[in-house]
Amino acid sequence: MKILSIPIFLFPVLFPFFIFAANPLEVVINEVAWMGTTVSYNDEWTELYNNTHSSINFEGWILRGTLKGPEIKLSGQIPSQGFYLLERTNDETVLNISAEKIYTGSLNNSGENLELYDNFGNLIDVINCSSGWFWGDNNTKQTMERKNPELEGSDPNNWQTSQNPGGTPKNQNSIIVQIGPQPQAEPPESIVEVKPQQPIIYPTGVVINEILPSPEGPDEEEEWVEIFNRNDFEVDLAGWQIQDITGKTKTYAFPKEAKIVPQGFLVLLRPESKITLNNDGDGLNLVNPEGKIIDSISYTEKAPKNKSFNRIENNWAWSSILTPGLSNQIPVPEIKEEPSKELINETNSPLSPSSNLKEISLATVSKNFLKEEISFFSFLTAFSLAIFSAVIIFVLKRRVEKSKKID
Repeated sequence: MKILSIPIFLFPVLFPFFIFAANPLEVVINEVAWMGTTVSYNDEWTELYNNTHSSINFEGWILRGTLKGPEIKLSGQIPSQGFYLLERTNDETVLNISAEKIYTGSLNNSGENLELYDNFGNLIDVINCSSGWFWGDNNTKQTMERKNPELEGSDPNNWQTSQNPGGTPKNQNSIIVQIGPQPQAEPPESIVEVKPQQPIIYPTGVVINEILPSPEGPDEEEEWVEIFNRNDFEVDLAGWQIQDITGKTKTYAFPKEAKIVPQGFLVLLRPESKITLNNDGDGLNLVNPEGKIIDSISYTEKAPKNKSFNRIENNWAWSSILTPGLSNQIPVPEIKEEPSKELINETNSPLSPSSNLKEISLATVSKNFLKEEISFFSFLTAFSLAIFSAVIIFVLKRRVEKSKKID
């Protein structure tokens, strides 16, 4: 270790207060679970290793992600040639293994630049994965392990993917490289071109389609969530997750054998998924193995009894028709017909909606009879006027003929 320069005349006085600065690679970043665990992609953790033969006090040390990662202030000590475990959010990230440090913040699945500084601001170790993590498997949740803790951390050849999912927290990594001179490898007889591994592209078009938060029977037995595959091809759901985002949250990870057929449905019962849908409002996220939210749903009002929440294109509606494993159905509301305004005006006495066919028939008969009376009276009047006119004309004609004879 390096010793800070102190005037010699102060040596007897300040000897008890000497503070040592660390050398590069005395403590290294040894293993990174940037992909989380098989339980949850949020369960990230990082392991440090002490290369020296003495314990080191971590007061004032910092582990920093320079892109968008967390900045963690370390504390406590790391034992000689021992491990120091950092767990995200709580001590349940790595089951049955206690963490030395609990932190908040997440590692981006697309890569990060991790830097370890001592209490004097000296850069002790760095892993520059800004262009993508060197190793590790997001599907199987196998971690990124350092091969040789005494070699540089930013060398991709000094890292590997752990042999088993979950890695080796606070334990020796899967492959231990012997320190010391290595035998010279013989030149290969032929050069084999290694094609770069193609990135996995996860499909979209898988959505949360229907949920039942408040069933007729017990919630813990009869709640369910339905997933729908809009694609015309089968989708492998291994590594996908459903997250409950309100109240006491729960994450369900689909098993390796989980698949959903083209244009098909997959129903998850609460006893299987352990997802609890709160009756007074809740929400769900559907997350692919890269940690990207593919679909989400939320409801804020109180869930009606024995009605499911249904996706209708891009909208949602409650329905009394439960369709797990089938296309959603929304009942059509009944429309009550009102009596015709024309009928009410013609009868001089409006009919109520409860009027029956007999009342309508009587109103129609009265109207026709009234029309017939008006027609007969009009005919009689016209006929009388015609006779009266004929008599007048006849009388006037006779008078004219008499006056001609007298002349």
